[in-house]
Amino acid sequence: MPLEEMGAFFARRLEGYDAHMLWDIAGAEEFYPVAAALLPAFPGCRILDLGCGTGLELEFFFPRNPTARVTGIDLSAEMLEALKRKFPDRDLDLRLGSYLHLPLGEAEYDAAISVESLHHFAPNVKLEFYRRLLAALKPGGCFILADYFAGSPAEEAAFFRELEAQKRHDGLADDVLVHFDTPLTPEHELALLREAGFSSAERVGMWEATSLIRASR
Repeated sequence: MPLEEMGAFFARRLEGYDAHMLWDIAGAEEFYPVAAALLPAFPGCRILDLGCGTGLELEFFFPRNPTARVTGIDLSAEMLEALKRKFPDRDLDLRLGSYLHLPLGEAEYDAAISVESLHHFAPNVKLEFYRRLLAALKPGGCFILADYFAGSPAEEAAFFRELEAQKRHDGLADDVLVHFDTPLTPEHELALLREAGFSSAERVGMWEATSLIRASR
């Protein structure tokens, strides 16, 4: 089957997306609320939601902090519309595009969160992005990452080899963003966050292939 462009992949799967994410991913019914609970609870805090999709994590966050101001970035206009319909009375700034390329600003957010999104990118891409993300956080801010990780360095390398072979087969350039899982190991991810300049980065939870990481500016 040919590789699909990332935004189109998710747009075509909007129906049933929430149920899939919550019930087909091992531990999701636990790690979504745990990740949301790590976000700030003070009124009016500013949150950056990376790859926000339909806002599943916000379903657990807004009951704790209904006055939070959330900036959500996603590649799918359909997903953003679904998120907007879920939370018509919340302070949302929804941006269509790639968080790898859209401006994030300087010292704007008290915290950032990403759930099951960043496992599609290579280490060099993540390192550059994490440096930009660090700059976008206020002093004392944190980044909450719940994501799918490889079980070993060998498994990590195999994913990237398979993606390269599939792109060659489909005649796609290296920089074309497609939906294909290339998870790093948790250890590799933590090392990238520290190299990017986060003062601390630690794994605070694990559910089969998903780990929860908290990194502090």
